[in-house]
Amino acid sequence: MARNGEQRDRRVRGVAARAGGWSARHRWAAVGIWVLFVVVAMGLGSVAGRVDVSEDDQLKGETSQAARIIDDAGVDEPAGETVLVQSKYGQLRATAPEFKAAVADVVRAVEGTGKVTAVRSPYAADARTISKDGRTALVQFDMRGDPDTAADRVEPVQKAVAGVAGDHGALRIEEIGAASMNKTFDDAFGEDFQRAEYSAVPVALGILLIAFGALVAALLPVALAVTAIMATMGLMGIVSHLQPMSETANSVMLLVGLAVGVDYCLFYVRREREERMKGHDPQTALRVAAATSGRAIIVSGVTVCVAMAGMLFTGLAEFQAMGLASLMVVAVAMVGSVTVLPALLSLLGERVEKGRIPFLHPTKRRNGSKGADGANGEGGSRFWSRVLTVVLARPAVSVAVAVVALLAIAAPALGMKTQNLTVDQEFGDSLPIVATYDRVNAAFPGGSDPAEVVVKADDINSADARAALADFRAQAVSSGASRGPVEVTVHRDQNVAIIDVPLVGGSDQDKAEKSLALLRDEVRPATFGEVDGAEAPITGQVAGSKDFNDQIVGSVVPVFAFVVTFAFLLMLLSFRSLTVAITSIVLNLLSVGAAYGVLVAIFQHGWGASLVGAEGVGAIIAWLPLFLFVILFGLSMDYHVFVVSRIKEARLQGRTNLDAIRHGVVTTAGVVTSAAVIMVAVFSIFGTLSMQSMKQMGVGLAAAILIDATVIRGVLLPAVMALLGERNWYLPKWLHRMPDLTHDEAGMEPAPVPHEGGEEVRV
Repeated sequence: MARNGEQRDRRVRGVAARAGGWSARHRWAAVGIWVLFVVVAMGLGSVAGRVDVSEDDQLKGETSQAARIIDDAGVDEPAGETVLVQSKYGQLRATAPEFKAAVADVVRAVEGTGKVTAVRSPYAADARTISKDGRTALVQFDMRGDPDTAADRVEPVQKAVAGVAGDHGALRIEEIGAASMNKTFDDAFGEDFQRAEYSAVPVALGILLIAFGALVAALLPVALAVTAIMATMGLMGIVSHLQPMSETANSVMLLVGLAVGVDYCLFYVRREREERMKGHDPQTALRVAAATSGRAIIVSGVTVCVAMAGMLFTGLAEFQAMGLASLMVVAVAMVGSVTVLPALLSLLGERVEKGRIPFLHPTKRRNGSKGADGANGEGGSRFWSRVLTVVLARPAVSVAVAVVALLAIAAPALGMKTQNLTVDQEFGDSLPIVATYDRVNAAFPGGSDPAEVVVKADDINSADARAALADFRAQAVSSGASRGPVEVTVHRDQNVAIIDVPLVGGSDQDKAEKSLALLRDEVRPATFGEVDGAEAPITGQVAGSKDFNDQIVGSVVPVFAFVVTFAFLLMLLSFRSLTVAITSIVLNLLSVGAAYGVLVAIFQHGWGASLVGAEGVGAIIAWLPLFLFVILFGLSMDYHVFVVSRIKEARLQGRTNLDAIRHGVVTTAGVVTSAAVIMVAVFSIFGTLSMQSMKQMGVGLAAAILIDATVIRGVLLPAVMALLGERNWYLPKWLHRMPDLTHDEAGMEPAPVPHEGGEEVRV
């Protein structure tokens, strides 16, 4: 009876081992299929093209409603630009001849480019673009052509304005607007982003060279990650016709793909090498790696995919794109790790050690490297062996110290404030155009990012509608929401009107949101409430930020519940232990909480911000907490599954609980450390970018991975498992009927694999 149970379990448990065995027996077929898959995916993606998330899909609620009205009406909103003309020393007023001459020169210069239309002088009767103190004026105009590509055509206008500025030394003459800001940011940070993405691969390769000490072994993980990313880019083009993608999703996919692709390959190759260093021939070593690390990769990959799928529950198109792209690259990397990687290792055999680097290859470091667990070379870590001696001797104290430390790090997160960062928060004083943005907001509060009221009525030309528009314009100022000028543009044929309302509060998000609330809750109902068929959604930068933040907050509970529940079930099925499943969730939540605390301390409060080249901006970018939770919950499972799998493997081999813990942690310390160093290095690259949101993402991810790989996996996990003892593997009787997805590589019968010399080795 027991034998039948073993046979049944073996059929369920051996997915990774069977995949590795098949690939090793059909080496060229496995490699050929992988290459064909990558090429076909890229080709089909190129043919299909990529559909990106549109503005209509970005948000639900009023922002989306406003975009839909404009799109349905066929109203083309031009890209508006503004030229600030301001007295440098406060002496010249807008009434001064020199000031007027400068304004006239600006008007002539921008019109002369042929790139603009609808130029509006501040001296026009209804302009209202001279500040109350009379020392600042705005020349406004629109860019010709498609507003989405206006940044590509704005440079001649910028040069014309700069030429006028050079002729009037007593005045500041500076251009700002959607097109000029986009161009400035693209010029400043486009190459910055590309450098970060391109440098990630060399950094990872450099660390792998140190970790493996051999060129061929180091190239394998990078090759797998890069081909997985290439295939996923093609798949994104195909899938985008069902779920639109975005550039942000592409960047996230690159990060995640590089991280998991390298990690999975690293786990596999290190285990295969470890078995060879024990004296096994390459094919036997490959069999053990397929049954152990291969299975851990599948469990980890499925868990990461589940975590990424959590983004689909946000209802935000950008998040859904990021989640789906990340899910696909993880799935592709996982499949590649358990199929083409064994084939390559089987083909290479001992040649995987080609290109050995002096003093770095493990054969040069073996003397005296025998760890406490008896593992040689890469199988053990003397540092972590010493740490574990202390941890396992006093597990209760270790748990208490680690938990208190993590809770202390996480404590600042209790006061976390999230919002979409304003231009000055995002870029600080790194760009001159940010100073222009601040000057416009100081002279005309909210003028740089006005609220936009999109009014649709059955008849926008009716007396009621005209009266409501005039009333709204007046009440927007009288209510205290705006100081003006409130501009109304009526599109009579489309029955649509657009009202631009500079909000009191300007770049101060909190104050601007209070002004927005006045418009939405008081002014709008009082003015448009009685107009037949009237819709008046309010959009704009402040409204978009608030709506986005509200939607993110609203999606936290369903996303957290989905990710935690399914991760718990996967761990329960994979290890058949209620205890392991619960501790996995708790430890990962502690890791995420600590990452939140680091973020808030550095970027919200500014504590130690200068140490990472950042500054306290008073808030965390709205999308980051949920993004970090999903990414970190998924990636940290890599380490957890790998370490716990090794501990259970040792326990099944007959080791005592403490000895199994020591063996599992010490023998995986090298690969976990290498994987963590690669992730921290790659994420830290993004922490060096000038944009605060990218700094927050990079520092948050790097800090979390560092904490997870050291405090969580090196101290807290072994200490908790030491305290629990045999209860680590507790499974209630009523759960025994669950599918058994655990592995038992000791009981697996090797299957024949062709060796280099023609003989058969069983895999």
